[in-house]
Amino acid sequence: MIEVKNIVKKYGDKYAVNDISFTVDTGQIVGFLGPNGAGKSTTMNIITGYLSATSGTVSIDGMDILESPTRAKRLIGFLPELPPLYMDMTVKEYLDFVYDLKKCRFPRRPHIDEICELIKITDVYKRMIKNLSKGYKQRVGFAQALIGNPPVLILDEPTVGLDPRQIIEIRSLVKKLGKTHTVILSTHILQEVQSVCDRIIVINKGQLVADGNAETLSYKVAGNRKLIARISGPKAEIVKLLRSLDSVIYVEALTQKEQGAYEYLVESLPNVDIRKMMFGALAAKGYPLIGLRSMDMSLEDMFVQLVTNDEGVE
Repeated sequence: MIEVKNIVKKYGDKYAVNDISFTVDTGQIVGFLGPNGAGKSTTMNIITGYLSATSGTVSIDGMDILESPTRAKRLIGFLPELPPLYMDMTVKEYLDFVYDLKKCRFPRRPHIDEICELIKITDVYKRMIKNLSKGYKQRVGFAQALIGNPPVLILDEPTVGLDPRQIIEIRSLVKKLGKTHTVILSTHILQEVQSVCDRIIVINKGQLVADGNAETLSYKVAGNRKLIARISGPKAEIVKLLRSLDSVIYVEALTQKEQGAYEYLVESLPNVDIRKMMFGALAAKGYPLIGLRSMDMSLEDMFVQLVTNDEGVE
């Protein structure tokens, strides 16, 4: 649905974005991360057509954002970090204005009423925007992005200014919208990314440094794999078997979790995935593997390592 190819944005001899490429499929929620000044907002403004790239292309459902701007932008709902609100309008007047601006074809009142109910701003529908709290202003900004039911949503810090209950509601809404929309979500709240996003893209100093799901990135960034395996069978024999496997560098028997089954900490050499090898060896001996989980790095640890490291992860 979204295809970004080799986009570059220069200001003089400074690169705000330097040769970034990625695609986002329909129904994906992608977390877009990076430190302040990394180029996130610039990239999102280029994707939405608010800013032109120095070079490279962006297409939305096959339509180039610069060659077919009207058709491409009709497919996008954009919530910038600072929502584009007119403070002297009521919420109703503003959403009617956006409806007309987007040349929306849905029945006006039912469509706007449905969005207000979804975003939970019905109770402030007739109030002046300048008199609303920061959280409600943010919600009104979210509502304008949904007018016309665009298949692509670009959300820049959508939960800024919301209280904890509202944050949970917006996260739930984003997950719901992600089932039928393509969503790019930029946020500094890493917990938000972990709870909502299917995939994570990290940029730093204008360049893409990581792209994948949290588990994949954890493995690639850490360079090794620590697993907790629950295995049924004789403890001493299982420890001996696991230690005999190629690429296994450490095995420790942990506690007994159920009758006849212990958990084991198993660590491999860097960049070696031992899961299939371990499963095969245990199956050959008749020792059932009844549980397996990874001891991944936290998203916070990954983020810090990625943005302080010059080499990326793809």
